[in-house]
Amino acid sequence: MALQEKLDRFNKQQEKCQSMFSNIAAKSASSRATATPKPAPVAASPFLSVKTPAPVKFSNDTERLQHINSIRKAPVGAQMKRVIGILFQTRQAFTPEQINEACYVDVNGNKDVFEGLRKNLKVNYDGKRFSCKAKHDVKNKNELLVLIRKCIEGISVIDLKDAYPNVMEDLPV
Repeated sequence: MALQEKLDRFNKQQEKCQSMFSNIAAKSASSRATATPKPAPVAASPFLSVKTPAPVKFSNDTERLQHINSIRKAPVGAQMKRVIGILFQTRQAFTPEQINEACYVDVNGNKDVFEGLRKNLKVNYDGKRFSCKAKHDVKNKNELLVLIRKCIEGISVIDLKDAYPNVMEDLPV
């Protein structure tokens, strides 16, 4: 009889530990995801089977991380072209951290890229932010018209195309 009591006490301890582990797993899983996993069922046999730990899940971001790595290992000119492309496309000023988030080029970590952008004629650097520098400071259709009337000999379309995003639509035919 004493053996049976010890076995019952052991089973109760096992159930208590299993429910505690289930609660811990549920709390940690709910903090990582919105769905809460169901607690694992407790084995009814006196000899509880030892569960193997869940396999470690590696990042599903492998392709993205490889892409970032290939960008960072690219030549300096290619990295500068990506940054200038983002600046030209958005027409906004970016800090080096924002550039890193937008196109994965680490401007602070690569001094050659930083110096190349700082000295580039198409890029303006104010000490904190990089921005696209247009040849002519034209912001809208009215300013474009004033500039065209001012230049009697004419202006090259190539010089105007980086002035503002839809300048090509505003150019007279």
